[in-house]
Amino acid sequence: MQQIFNFIIRNSNRLLFLLLLGISLALTIQSHSYHRSRVISSANFLSGGVYEKINRVNEYLNLRTENEELVLENARLKSLLFNKEDTTKLPPPDTIKGVKPADIIVSKVIHNSYNTHENFITLNSGANDGIKPDMGVINSLGIIGIIDNTSPRYATVVSILNMKSHINAKLKKSNHFGSLTWDGKSTGFVQLEDVPRLASIRKGDTIVTGGQSVIFPEGINIGTVDKISTKANTSSYVINVKLFNDMTNLGHVYIIKSRDREELINLENKKKNE
Repeated sequence: MQQIFNFIIRNSNRLLFLLLLGISLALTIQSHSYHRSRVISSANFLSGGVYEKINRVNEYLNLRTENEELVLENARLKSLLFNKEDTTKLPPPDTIKGVKPADIIVSKVIHNSYNTHENFITLNSGANDGIKPDMGVINSLGIIGIIDNTSPRYATVVSILNMKSHINAKLKKSNHFGSLTWDGKSTGFVQLEDVPRLASIRKGDTIVTGGQSVIFPEGINIGTVDKISTKANTSSYVINVKLFNDMTNLGHVYIIKSRDREELINLENKKKNE
């Protein structure tokens, strides 16, 4: 202990300098948006590289399990294929639009946090792949989150298991909307708030994206109704939603790139400025 004190006394000037330097850098980053964005981008780049190497090791260790799951899935798909009549019909030429309303960018989760109140996911794709903030992220089972920041080769995602996340969602069987949030308790459940009491809701009903935003198209799966309660002093429900996704076990994901996004935002901004 005495040696530690002696070291601090001998190097007090250097330690004070480093402390003041750290404080000045922190204040500079906090007060200037350009410096803050550059630091975030650099942090994404560095952490993304580390996460990707860790993910490669985990992938190698899990190859046997993944191969067994692929074999079972292939067997199930082949069984469906062999027992299904071919009813596929090509659409008539006048119904082919040529341009879809959204592009899909395939990426992979290399880091996933789910044990804090503000969870984030890191992907091994970034700005070089066309990914931008505020794009929606989904997989084959449902929604995952929304792109937050990007670096050239990586991107971070605000998970739906983030208490600051708010996503427009609705009952699949009707047009009763609400705001999808997370109470920070269970990784398997989120909450759909502000659904009017006029809505007819039953346990097991499907919850999907509402489509009232430019982030997610309408009708993407989220989960099923598990529990219904009333919000105090309001005329609305709070619905506990059991997620289709296991948010603790994510692999490949799809980023939704809406071609209509900029047009819709510009139109809404024009209306606000009138």
